[in-house]
Amino acid sequence: MARTTTYPHELIGKNVRVVASLNSANLGITGTLVDETKNTFVIETDKGMKTILKNNVTIALTETGKEITGRDVSKRPEDRLKG
Repeated sequence: MARTTTYPHELIGKNVRVVASLNSANLGITGTLVDETKNTFVIETDKGMKTILKNNVTIALTETGKEITGRDVSKRPEDRLKG
């Protein structure tokens, strides 16, 4: 059975940018990821808080450029850190 690669690290506090989305209104959102639930990311932008669905987006960490598909991290953060 193939194991999928997930991003095991904490994402809260990272600067992110939405690089792909099923909702075109979410494309290009840039800011600090301030909260994360099982199904959503909350990003603080210059225009306020934006809540986006994980299953619909791919985000890139602005520091490293690493792209993370929301579907790959679609579990509670504390469960993802456990493995």
